Amino acid sequence: MLDQITPVAELLSEVARHQSFLEITVSEQPEEVVERGNELSVIIARSGKMKADAEYHRDAMMQSEIIALLKDTVKAQLPATAINKLLDSACKDYNYLATACDRINRSATHQLEWCRTLISKAKAELAANYGVSGRMPEQRPMREYDDEQHIF
Repeated sequence: MLDQITPVAELLSEVARHQSFLEITVSEQPEEVVERGNELSVIIARSGKMKADAEYHRDAMMQSEIIALLKDTVKAQLPATAINKLLDSACKDYNYLATACDRINRSATHQLEWCRTLISKAKAELAANYGVSGRMPEQRPMREYDDEQHIF
């Protein structure tokens, strides 16, 4: 299972690619909204795994930093809060990566909800224009106007 952990460089590349996609404004064309929704579903699934991988890398870094810090802080007798701050600082890039993956997941989820809203809106407009059945209404033949009696 650990052989399936995505390397940090690949995670950073994916974060940049997904972030660029999420920054594109969605059109209100139903076909494009559906296509975007499909892509967002993939991003949601992938970003969850990316976050887990980023947290794995952060935890591995934190473990090695703890060992190094403990050697140094035992001599300096630093309080636990200072040690925690030093750990957070040492792992800042990994914390950023995990946070970015989480934000991508949440943003994609919100955008997918917006896509659903746009599709619902398009369906409602279609129903209003063509009736509930979704078919064009049949044209009734126009009655002729009787000029003499001024009636149809």
